[in-house]
Amino acid sequence: MTDPAILALVALAFLIAGTVKGAAGMGLPTTAVSLMTLALDPRTAIALVLVPMIASNAWQVWRSGEILRACRTHLPFALTLMLGVAVTLMLSGDASDRVLLATLGAALLIFVAVNLARWAPHVPVWADRPAQVFAGLLAGGMGGLTAVWAPPLAIYLAARRVGKDEFIRASGLLILLGSLPLALGYLGQGFLTGGTLAMSLLLLGPTFVGFAIGERIRRGLSETGFARTLMVIFALMGLNLLRRALT
Repeated sequence: MTDPAILALVALAFLIAGTVKGAAGMGLPTTAVSLMTLALDPRTAIALVLVPMIASNAWQVWRSGEILRACRTHLPFALTLMLGVAVTLMLSGDASDRVLLATLGAALLIFVAVNLARWAPHVPVWADRPAQVFAGLLAGGMGGLTAVWAPPLAIYLAARRVGKDEFIRASGLLILLGSLPLALGYLGQGFLTGGTLAMSLLLLGPTFVGFAIGERIRRGLSETGFARTLMVIFALMGLNLLRRALT
C-alpha cells in the first residue's frame, strides 16, 4: 500500500473517525472501515483499524475512571462479547468481500436506526445479566465479522438508561475488550501482517488528533445537530456498502 492517494484517504479516514470517536464515545471502527473500503478490501481495512481502536478505547477508559467497577458491572457482556468475536472470526475466516461489505452496510443502517429512534426497551435490574449475555452474543457475532458492534452495545446501554459518563466509560471498555480477540484472530489468520501492523501504529497520529477535535466538538457544539449530521453520513455509507455488495 504505497499509492499516495490511498495513503491520504486512509489518514483522512482515521482523522474523521477519531473525531467521531471523541465526540460520540464510539464509532471509530464504523467510520474508519466504511471510508477505507472505498479503496481497500474489507479485511485490510479491519486490520488497519485494530491498533487505533485498542489504543483510543484504552485511553477513553483510563480517562473515564472507575475501571474496576465498570468491569464488574459489565462482566457478562464482556465475556460473551469476547467469546462471540472469537467464535465468529474462526467460522468466517474465508467469508467473501461481498459478505463483509453487506454485513457492514447492514450494521451501519441498524446503527443509524437505533440512534435516530432513540428507543430501547427498559431493562430492569433483575434482568440485567440475561440482557448483557444476549446483547454480548449479538455484538460478538457482528464484531467478529465486521469489527463493528456498536448497535447491540448502544441498544443495551440505552435500555439500562445509563448516563452520559457511564455510556462513555462502558462503551470504551467493551469495545476495548472485544478488540483483543479480534486482533489475536486477525494475527493468527494472517490478516494482520508486519506491514499492516506498522501502518496501523502510524495511524495512531491522525486518530488522536481527531479524538482531540471530537472532544472539543462534544463540549462546544450542539450534540443533537452533530449526531443528526453523523447519522446522515452513516446512512449514505451503509447504503453505498450494500450497493457495492450487490453489484
